[in-house]
Amino acid sequence: MFKDSTHSEEMAQELREVMNHAQKLIEATAGEIDDRTRSARAVLEERLAVAKVKCGELEGHLKNRLQDTDKIIREKPYYAIGGSFVIGLMLGWLMGRK
Repeated sequence: MFKDSTHSEEMAQELREVMNHAQKLIEATAGEIDDRTRSARAVLEERLAVAKVKCGELEGHLKNRLQDTDKIIREKPYYAIGGSFVIGLMLGWLMGRK
């Protein structure tokens, strides 16, 4: 099976850090009395909860797709090589045009 690339791991870590910072912002504004701050905090809490759920679902979906792709490539390696070759030719042709 393919190993998770470092790039995707870095992006996932960055997203987790953004969510952690948003959570810290929510906690820091807990004592604020202003109505605008309270409403903004409530909206941020809702969206943060939704983002956490969707992030988890997306990670699971992407891992499933990665496993499916790995299975197909292992079953039919020559199709994968041929497809990559054709895509490379097309990209080379498109990039070479002026």
